[in-house]
Parts: sequence; structure tokens; C-alpha cells
Amino acid sequence: MRRYVILSNRKRVIIALVHTVAFLLLAVYTGMLLVRPLHAGSPASGWIIAGVYVAVTTALLVLAAISGNAIERTYFGFCTTSAGFGLVRQILGDAGIPAAVYVRVAMLACAVVMGAVMLRGHSRAAAGKTSPADSAPCRTI
Repeated sequence: MRRYVILSNRKRVIIALVHTVAFLLLAVYTGMLLVRPLHAGSPASGWIIAGVYVAVTTALLVLAAISGNAIERTYFGFCTTSAGFGLVRQILGDAGIPAAVYVRVAMLACAVVMGAVMLRGHSRAAAGKTSPADSAPCRTI
């Protein structure tokens, strides 16, 4: 089995996948809203969201850097790209970078696919560790 550093077991992959799907749905929903560019007179909520995007993008970038293999690194790369485009969209607004919504959704959709690949790999590895007695068919008489 490939060496995973962060998503090293099935439970972690499931948690990451649930979060990714939730953020994908959130990206689709927020993609339908109008985002205005940030400026000195912007409401505090806009600056708070930008700060959250900075923190999330930074954290995901660090996770991508310390990932163990290409699949895990690609998963975190997709998530980082999505968060980065969310940040750029928050700063520049929809008029500044109109494709940001589509890039965010596409990157999160790719991350869901990569998460499913990792989950399948962990599930296969767990299935391979069962003893032959566990996998023997039951016979009823």
C-alpha cells in the first residue's frame, strides 16, 4: 500500500471526504452569490472571510507540502487551489476574476474523486488483512 502521511487510515479519509463534499456544496451555493471586491470601506464580514481564506489556504498548503505520496499531495493540492481561488475571488470580487467560481468547484470535485480513490485503497487494504476464515462462505445445512 502507498505511504500516506496525513490521511493514513480509512477514518481520516472519510472525515476528509465528508469535509470536501460539504465545501463543494458550499462552493456551489456561494458561487450563485455576488461577491464585491474588498476595499477600505468594506464590511467587517468581508475582511473576516478573507482572513479565514488566508488561514485555510495556508494550512492546506502546509498539508500539501508534508503529504506522503502523489495521491495525497494531489488531493491537498486540489483543496489548496480551491481555497486560493476563493481568497482571490473574495479580494478582487466577481468582476476581477469571473472564472474563480468554476475553478473552485472543479478543484473540489477533483478532490472528491481523489478522496474516493484513497478511500478505495484503504478499503482494499483493510479487506486484504482479513483472515481466510473470515472470508470463507457460510454454509447452512
